[in-house]
Parts: sequence; structure tokens; C-alpha cells
Amino acid sequence: MGDMGVAVVVEDDLDVRNLVEGVFLQSGFVVHTAVDGREGVEVVREMRPDVVTLDVGLPDIDGFEVLRRIRLFSSAYVVMLTGRTEEPDLLAALQGGADDYITKPFRPREMRARVAAMMRRPRAPGPGHNDTPLALPPAPLAVTGSPLLGPDGLMLDPRTRIVTLGGAPLELTRTEFDLLHELLRASGAVLSKAELVRAVRGENYPKDAYISDSDERAVEVHIANLRRKLGDDAESPGCLQTVRGAGYRLAARRPPAGSTSHRRV
Repeated sequence: MGDMGVAVVVEDDLDVRNLVEGVFLQSGFVVHTAVDGREGVEVVREMRPDVVTLDVGLPDIDGFEVLRRIRLFSSAYVVMLTGRTEEPDLLAALQGGADDYITKPFRPREMRARVAAMMRRPRAPGPGHNDTPLALPPAPLAVTGSPLLGPDGLMLDPRTRIVTLGGAPLELTRTEFDLLHELLRASGAVLSKAELVRAVRGENYPKDAYISDSDERAVEVHIANLRRKLGDDAESPGCLQTVRGAGYRLAARRPPAGSTSHRRV
């Protein structure tokens, strides 16, 4: 096995398949490839990879259906590759269990950085997951530090990756957790979509890396899901606020009734 683990590339375009395979090989992965969706599902089932890249426009069944089938037995990281930039496609990929979404054409350096950042994020092993320890870079900031408090009884513990709201646990995806963590750390400051993209990708993501429209739309989708889970009103949010033309911010903590404290996160 390579130092970084096993990767599966599901792609019908030979040039793109060779490019992605080369990126993984240079990064230290053992790589297996498939040229259509059904073959891809079986290769993932057999090889138990740590990461999968999945073309949306496959010749037999589309990438969304392949993703659905893979998620029945594998918790591998999945990156969707597509030439489409429409929001419904992006939403379908993220809600279907994809970890990232890259629009073609892309640069090999960008893919390497995004895969490395994605794999630094904690992931609980699931059915079919490769249990061999990986030689990963250091854990990101989101797994260390003291609990952070937010408005309306919101609490996030980076060490355990547990979030509670009014004492009740919130079930968040990894990306939703990382976005919320970054917003809490900002102490009410506005963070742009580009800043949030880079925060989720990790501190080693190149500062000059191009942030695409689809990257920013992905943040919008995650923020909308996070807002819904926080019980915020999308029309008039009181907790997770949109600052038009600038980005997003979390409202300041509200002091307990009768308290004169103005301390903020």
C-alpha cells in the first residue's frame, strides 16, 4: 500500500483519468481506475479505498447514482468531478454524501491540495472503510482547543467535535462543523465565502489558489443546511446572519436573563 492509502478514479475520459491517476500516484497513493459507473462501484467495493474521484457524466449510470450506491457500503472520501456548474448538481452531490466537488478543467496542484485538506478532516470509519492507519499531515485546528460558546445556548467542542444547542446535540456534517467552528472563532466578524472555502480546505491550502463560483456556491449550500439545523429563520436569521456583498457572521452571544455581562465568543 502507498504511504497515503488507496485511491479509486472513476472516469470515462482517458486524458482526465490519466491526469487524476498521476496526481494520486505522485501523492503516494496506490491507484485503481474504472471507466464507467458500474465498474466503479465494484472496484470501490473490492479495493476499499480511502478516497474516490467520481465523474458525474459517466456513460452508463451517472455519478450521482454511483455515489448513492457507494455510500451504502463505503465511507471513503468522495470527490465529484464535473464540467457542470449548475447549483442543483452541486446540491445533489453534497447532499448525496460527496465530500468535495471540483469543476473541470482543474489544475493538478489544486486537486492535490484539496484532497490533502479533505483527508485531514476527521472521519469515523464506516462499512467497507479501509482501517489501515494513514500517514496523514497534522490534524487541523478544528480538533484542538477549548469549547466555544455562541448565541442561543450554542456550544462547540473542537476536541470531541460535538455541537449542542440549548443542551441538545446537533448532527452536523464535517463541513458544517468546520464552517461553524470558523464562524465561532471569528467572534462576530464577517467572513467572506472565499475565506470560508479556505478554512474548510485547511491551513495548507494554497493562499493563491483559485476559488471558483462552484466553490462559493458550495459554501452557500452548507450555510443554508447549517442555518436550518440551528433552527434559524432563513428569511430573518437571528443567529447565522448573511451580510450582503460581504459574507456571513454569527450573532454575538446573548447574556442570560438578568445578567449584565457583555462577553462575546
